[in-house]
Amino acid sequence: MPKVLSEEDVADFRERMCAAAERMFAEHGPEAVSMRQLAAELGVSAMTPYRYFKDKDDLLAAVRAQGFTRFAIALETAYDAEPDPAARAEVVGAAYVRFAFEHPAAYRLMFDLYQPSEGDYPELVAAAERARRTMTAYVEALIGAGLLAGGDARSIAHVFWASIHGLVVLKLAGKLEPGVEFDDLRRLMFAALGRGFAPA
Repeated sequence: MPKVLSEEDVADFRERMCAAAERMFAEHGPEAVSMRQLAAELGVSAMTPYRYFKDKDDLLAAVRAQGFTRFAIALETAYDAEPDPAARAEVVGAAYVRFAFEHPAAYRLMFDLYQPSEGDYPELVAAAERARRTMTAYVEALIGAGLLAGGDARSIAHVFWASIHGLVVLKLAGKLEPGVEFDDLRRLMFAALGRGFAPA
């Protein structure tokens, strides 16, 4: 008879499985990793993972939701720590970069992976939206302070987001030329965007 698992047991094993999956998915790609391989990695029977996740897509969604939640917390913590809108934009940007470089596997799975069934997982949708809210909130604060021209804050935030994401991906992929410093490029990029969106 299978062991009766407590809520704590279930949460602990789900956490272990998500941690192993994050690493394996990032190293080999989700398509190259099976639930059986994950079970072997964790030293459990081939059917054990299915007690916790319906299938690999379910597990992948959980891994990505966890990543977005950790990311959102990092951005929110930075946002709440700085009341000045300009300084807040800087610390939120720094928190974004720090998360990406400290958790590259999670970052790649969050942003560089297309999961067609994403809408089927409310926790994933909510976690991704939570992160996007902070990325929009600091732009709204800059507009409110008169530091950026008025407009659709969500669209402007997407421009900033696309810029930093592209730079982060280049750095993670080792594609920045020798002698080109990431921080110098980041400051140059945001200075140019700031001028572009500055009030007339």
